Amino acid sequence: MREHRRNWAGNVEFTAERWHEPADLAQLQTVVSGAARLRAVGTGHSFNRIADCSADMVSLSEMPTIRRLDEEAGTVTVDARTRYGELAGWLHERGQALHNLGSLPHISVGGACATGTHGSGDHNRNLSSAVVALEMVTADGELVALGRRANPEIFDGVVLGLGALGVVTSLTLDIEPTYDVAQVVMDGLGFDQLLHNVDEIFASGYSVSVFTGWGESGGSQIWCKIRAGGPEPEPGWLGTRPAEVAHHPIPGISAVNCTEQFGVPGAWHERLPHFKLAFTPSSGDELQTEYLLPREHAAQALAALDGIRGRIAPVLLISELRTVAADSMWLSPSYGSDTLAIHFTWVQDHAAVAPVVSAIEERLAPFAPRPHWGKVFGTPAGRAVYPRWEDFRALMGTFDPAGKFRNEWIDHVFA
Repeated sequence: MREHRRNWAGNVEFTAERWHEPADLAQLQTVVSGAARLRAVGTGHSFNRIADCSADMVSLSEMPTIRRLDEEAGTVTVDARTRYGELAGWLHERGQALHNLGSLPHISVGGACATGTHGSGDHNRNLSSAVVALEMVTADGELVALGRRANPEIFDGVVLGLGALGVVTSLTLDIEPTYDVAQVVMDGLGFDQLLHNVDEIFASGYSVSVFTGWGESGGSQIWCKIRAGGPEPEPGWLGTRPAEVAHHPIPGISAVNCTEQFGVPGAWHERLPHFKLAFTPSSGDELQTEYLLPREHAAQALAALDGIRGRIAPVLLISELRTVAADSMWLSPSYGSDTLAIHFTWVQDHAAVAPVVSAIEERLAPFAPRPHWGKVFGTPAGRAVYPRWEDFRALMGTFDPAGKFRNEWIDHVFA
């Protein structure tokens, strides 16, 4: 009998006839080799059907924990199912750190890297850019090891592979010495100030987010995460003021589950995410959409969306703006270009949200936007904005010629 399981947000019910939770590598290899069609699922934080499969789905939640620190090489090897918050705490205890984290520490390393998940920062590339090696079970059940040095011709296509090449079991990530971060929230940023000072705003910290509701008032917040020793924004900067109370990104929700604010220094992993690992950030009763576009078009793109703020605001919980540095991964939304990420957290009403998403895509079309692979979007970006698109299609043919790891979503995107 089919098990009724859903993603974190609850908007996707998985359709798998068989659900597998192997306890070790050998069991996983047996599951993979015996399946005709199969998809792997992580923590379920995607908002579309990228992980779904009507035949077999596999979760690595029961697989053994892997933690191997190599200080001489400056790397850590971890199992794909591990959540970033768990890995971050373990690293910090040993005096080590990652270059960045996403807003949620609850997401798995494997799932985040496979979909191009990112944090923020003018000089911070997305999370998968830290991967220097991985192990993956391929369609015939074999375990293969790939590395940036050993396989330079294809590695950038494999890391951010959308689960379409195999089941990744472990990843080796670059690390650095641990560091402290302070988080300051500034209220009252006007839309005109945002448009005319985009570069200054996102250069104000190691990791910076701007939250806006696209309401008529145009008032926004700047969440500035400052690495130890960096200057904090001054009161009155760009017409803003320091927040007097702790904020949650979504107005009206308690900030108890948010990381420390008010400029209090703390370990990197306790400030870079917006939310604490010990808390569920929200009920998950939402939809999410995000587009990344070349940084040089930031002001024009925001101005284009300003023209439809009256359509956006009624179905929006909050919108977040971030910057991501360029990388070289074939399917990365930041491939070859520093980017502005425009994120929308919607009410969970697909019928109401879908036409607004279409309107946003129409407005952003002149700026070659690339959608976040794990969010809700309409038209697939395709070869028009990914120069290595055909190379990735060829890679799928090499690793998975029979299409074992494809599903309807993958077939639609790569049709």
